[in-house]
Amino acid sequence: MRLIFHNLLLYLFILLSVPLFCLVIFVIGPLEKRRTFSHGVSRFWMRIILFLSGVSLEVKGLENLDPKGAYIFAANHQSQFDIPTLEVALPFQIRWLAKKSLFHIPVFGWALKVIGYIPVDRENPRGGLKSLIAAAEKVKEGFSVVIFPEGTRSRDGKLLPFKPGGFVLAIKSEQPIVPVAICGTREIMPKGRLWVRPGKVRIKIMSPIETKGLSLRDKELLAKKIRERLEEALSSGCL
Repeated sequence: MRLIFHNLLLYLFILLSVPLFCLVIFVIGPLEKRRTFSHGVSRFWMRIILFLSGVSLEVKGLENLDPKGAYIFAANHQSQFDIPTLEVALPFQIRWLAKKSLFHIPVFGWALKVIGYIPVDRENPRGGLKSLIAAAEKVKEGFSVVIFPEGTRSRDGKLLPFKPGGFVLAIKSEQPIVPVAICGTREIMPKGRLWVRPGKVRIKIMSPIETKGLSLRDKELLAKKIRERLEEALSSGCL
C-alpha cells in the first residue's frame, strides 16, 4: 500500500507541477544571463521528486572538486532516476545533453531550451558533432555537463560499451573529466519499468582527470581510464 501511495503521489506531483515549472522558467529564464535561478528551480523540483519517491542520497567525493570549477561528469547509466539524483547531488551549474525530439514537445521542450539544455541529434552524425561543439562552449563558459558514455541504460547494471562522443567533448572543452559511479537507481526504477520503488542511492565522485594537451587520438585511452575507475567503484557498491 505504501508503494502505491508513493507512486500515485509522485505522478500526481509531476502532472501538476510541470506546467508551473515551465511557466516559471519562461518568465525568469530570459532575464538571467547564467540561468542561476532557473537551475535552482530545476534542482529544487528534482529534490521534491526524490523525496516523494522515497529515495535517499549518499554522496561521497565532493571534496575532490573545486566548487567554482567546471567539469565534464561521466557517469554510468542504469535508470531514469540517474538524472534527478545527479542533479541534486552535484552542486554545479549543469547543462544536460538531451534528445532533440524532446525539444519539440510543446511547452516542456521550450523550457529545456530556455534553461540551456543542449539538443542532440542521434540520427545525424553532423548534427551530433554540432551538439558536442555547443556543449564544449558551455563548459568553457563555466558550466558543467553530464555525459553517459554508454549512451543508454544498462539492464543488468554492468557497464555497456562506451561511445566516443563524450570524450570528444571533454578533449575539445579542455576541462577535467570526472568519473561518477551511481549505485542503487536500477533497483528503484530499472529500464522498461515506470513503477518506482523507494530505496537508497549511493554516488561516488572520483578525482578529475585532466584533458588539457590531449588530442582526439587520445579519446580511447581517456575512455579506458574512465571505465576502469567506474568498474572499480561499482564493484564495491560505490562505498
